[in-house]
Amino acid sequence: MSEKSNSYTKSSSVLVYAEPAKKSRAGSTPMLFRSLYIVVLLVTSLISFGQQRQVYNLTSLYQQGKLQAVNRAMVSNGSPAYIKVSQQEGEGTVWLPIADFESGTIEVVMRGKDVLQQSFIGVVFHGLNDSTYDAVYCRPFNFFAKDSVRRIHAIQYISHPVYTWKKLRAENNAEYEKEIVLPPDPNEWFTMKLTVDATTISAFINDAATPALKVKKLSDRHSGKIGLFTGDGSGGDFKSIIISKQPKED
Repeated sequence: MSEKSNSYTKSSSVLVYAEPAKKSRAGSTPMLFRSLYIVVLLVTSLISFGQQRQVYNLTSLYQQGKLQAVNRAMVSNGSPAYIKVSQQEGEGTVWLPIADFESGTIEVVMRGKDVLQQSFIGVVFHGLNDSTYDAVYCRPFNFFAKDSVRRIHAIQYISHPVYTWKKLRAENNAEYEKEIVLPPDPNEWFTMKLTVDATTISAFINDAATPALKVKKLSDRHSGKIGLFTGDGSGGDFKSIIISKQPKED
């Protein structure tokens, strides 16, 4: 079942019923399969462990004027289409029309480039305004760096305006940024999935079962906006974003 808006879709459950096994032409039916009834429930992610899943088509949102860029420009490129965010000085955000995310998962498909200090791409969440938010982002140019110090700076958590990457690196080196053990190609599309709750943030790259980054949340914000992140001097490409909200407790 699709939503009214074509910006995102929901999937629903399908019940599949199998008829009892019929006799063969020889007239015999194996005793084991006689009167066999199989009911298969296919839950395709409308509700996943109590979470409501929404798939957002970024190109569609862009065409409808529902993306708000801050210190960046955007264009829609490619086939299949994606959003290209411009490269320029200062950090940039692209806000989605989501203002009440509390806890759950955020999964983004994105692409950077293997150019030193020119690729910082990720996701903003629990945003209050253009300068107050939490974010997790990757530095693709560090994924396969020969320098081990650079490699441990592959993925980063920040909480603006207080906890910038500079402050965290100076005071808690290697705690809020980590190496990606099995890094993707820095010039190709990859997926970053965040799990967010009131106290902890975990980031998974592609299909990894173990988080590349797991940190204690530093801000006291428990709800807010979601957006795309590009760091100082960086642009980035973003294809889609999937958000699964944990239902509020009564």
